[in-house]
Amino acid sequence: MAKTAAVQFSCTECGYTAGRWFGKCPGCSAFGTLVEEVVGQVAQSQAPPKPLLRLVDVEAAEAARISTGVPELDRVLGGGLVPGSLVLLGGEPGVGKSTLLLTALAAISRDRRALLVTGEESVAQVKLRAERLGGAEAVEVLAETELETVSQTLEAERPDVCVIDSVQTLYASELGSAPGSVAQVREAAARLLRVAKECGVATILVGHVTKDGSVAGPRVLEHLVDCVLQFEGDRYHAHRVLRAVKNRFGSTNELGVFEMTGVGLVGVPDPSEVFGRTVPGEPGAAVACALEGTRPILLEIQALVAQSELAMPRRVATGVDPKRLAMIVAVLSRHAKVALGQADVFVNVAGGVRIDEPGADLAVALAIASAARRVPVKTGVAAFGEIGLTGRLRPAAQAERRLEECGKLGLSAILAPVGTVATGKIAVEAAETLRQAIKAGLDGDRPERDD
Repeated sequence: MAKTAAVQFSCTECGYTAGRWFGKCPGCSAFGTLVEEVVGQVAQSQAPPKPLLRLVDVEAAEAARISTGVPELDRVLGGGLVPGSLVLLGGEPGVGKSTLLLTALAAISRDRRALLVTGEESVAQVKLRAERLGGAEAVEVLAETELETVSQTLEAERPDVCVIDSVQTLYASELGSAPGSVAQVREAAARLLRVAKECGVATILVGHVTKDGSVAGPRVLEHLVDCVLQFEGDRYHAHRVLRAVKNRFGSTNELGVFEMTGVGLVGVPDPSEVFGRTVPGEPGAAVACALEGTRPILLEIQALVAQSELAMPRRVATGVDPKRLAMIVAVLSRHAKVALGQADVFVNVAGGVRIDEPGADLAVALAIASAARRVPVKTGVAAFGEIGLTGRLRPAAQAERRLEECGKLGLSAILAPVGTVATGKIAVEAAETLRQAIKAGLDGDRPERDD
């Protein structure tokens, strides 16, 4: 016996389903996100039970990872692709998702079978991109959007790595909704997950993103896959950043940096050389030594402080958490005696990189104080440390690795919290409070009176 086709409403944000339409989703409280979809016939079959296993009897032999041939991509994945895994890659339109994956497939196809399933481009368009990148002659291509055909092809051919570009273009004929709808994306991800696990095919799904940068489709899509990668950047900047939002086989703190060139995306093995250079004697610029996973990276923090004409001054952050910026500005005003109450504060991380860790607080505060007092930061000085609400500085994690990275770039001194041990030839100027750090970090800072 089979269920008859019915109409239901599904939330595009969380995947909640209901028999009627709601203006507000009962699952995630989002407004206007329930869309109508047709549920096809689902056959009810009785499968025989499977024998149970004890964990002690399971052999956990780790399969050898598949190198993508792109070191920055391998770093974020945790060492390469795991056979049978399902990876979701999202990013803004034009950021270079298809270019990055075609480059990886070209390297994989030298000694393994690599398949590209394209639903957005024709085979001729893929050929043009492959000729520009070079080395992709052995990559196999399938231009298909019907989910059943794609699944049967994977089961029959069983390539080592398969890229689906994109999952929103696949559709199942038994479902009445359009491609890209909640039901279609959910069904495509579930079926591809089953094929990947049963056939041992490492599958990468390219996903569209919404206007706020999150992966489009139901939230269950991110729960199904083993790894979620976010490709950040835009078409107007040469550099791109690859992050892991979820990774069952590695760390989610790793960072990959790429540069878009005429021959495709090229990995940047030393991003500190690109993002950590400042102009000596320029107020409002400081060098931060941030830690992204196991990689320390030097970044230029730029700040602008201007007299505000608004009743409520603005706090605008690009690459920094706005709430973190508001806290740093408040601590600067209260404990470091930097007058910012009637000033607009703008902070930007050069190169389009985003900082999430609190170890960059001190460099952000140093750049703001430099811009407010129109005094440049001392030449050759980098800073790292966490700022507390009391104005005291807390040591940052893995200080030794940060100091080593600063030494590679040729910096002369590091401004850090008390307790940071100097290593190598770099001098460490330790400060206990934010006020002491600003006095030590600014070049020729004018003396202040104690209020």
